[in-house]
Amino acid sequence: MSARTESIVVLTGAGISAESGIKTFRAADGLWENHPIDDVATPEGFERNPQLVYEFYNQRRQQLLSEQVRPNAAHSYLAKFEHEFPGNFLLITQNVDNLHERAGSENLVHMHGELLKMRCLNSQLIFDIAEDFNFDTNCRCCHSPGNLRPHIVWFGEMPLQMNKINQALESCDVFVAIGTSGNVHPASDFYQTAKIHRAHTAELNLERTGSRFDEHIIGNASEVVPKYLENLLQVC
Repeated sequence: MSARTESIVVLTGAGISAESGIKTFRAADGLWENHPIDDVATPEGFERNPQLVYEFYNQRRQQLLSEQVRPNAAHSYLAKFEHEFPGNFLLITQNVDNLHERAGSENLVHMHGELLKMRCLNSQLIFDIAEDFNFDTNCRCCHSPGNLRPHIVWFGEMPLQMNKINQALESCDVFVAIGTSGNVHPASDFYQTAKIHRAHTAELNLERTGSRFDEHIIGNASEVVPKYLENLLQVC
C-alpha cells in the first residue's frame, strides 16, 4: 500500500446488508423471491406485467422499513471512516437500501438505484417514496397514473453515475470491495480499473471470489470491516 493515501474508493455489495436482515435476492437458480429475474428485474418484465413488478418492490420496501432492519457495524464504521479520513472518499454501493445513509454516510453513489425512490417515465424526475405505489398512483409531475416505475437499475440498463465512479477509480490510491461477488458487470471491472492506475486493492468478503485483488480478508462484514478501516486510518 502507498505510504501516502489521499483518495479511497469503497464498493459495497449485498454481503454488507445481508447481516442487517436484507435478503440477497440474486440466487443461483435464477430466482428472486421465487420470481424469475426476467419477470421482476428487466424493462421487458415491467412492460409485460407492471403490477407484478410493483408488488415485488413494494414488498422489498416494506421489509427495508421494518423495525428489524438496521445498519450494522460495517455500515457504521464506513460512515465513521468517511468523517475521519482527511483525504477524498467515495462510497459506491450496489445495494438499493438506505442503510449507508442511516449509518451516516454522505459521499455515496447508489449505482443500482434506490428502493425509496420512484421515477417518472416521461420526465425522468425522481421522487422519494416510502409507501406502496403501483400503476394507479398519480405521478407528482404529470398528475396522471401509469407513469411511475421503481428507481431501480434493471438488467440491461446502464448503472447510474458511471462517469463519477470511473473518475474516482482512476484517481484513487486504495480501492476496497466489501461483500460483493464481483461477478456483475461493470462492478466486476472496478478493481481492475483501480489496479491499472496503481491503486492498492483489497477484497473483504465471506469467501474469495477468485479476483486478483492485492489483499483478501475473509469474514463477516460486521467483523472484518471495522478492523480493516481502523488499521487503514492509522496508516493514512
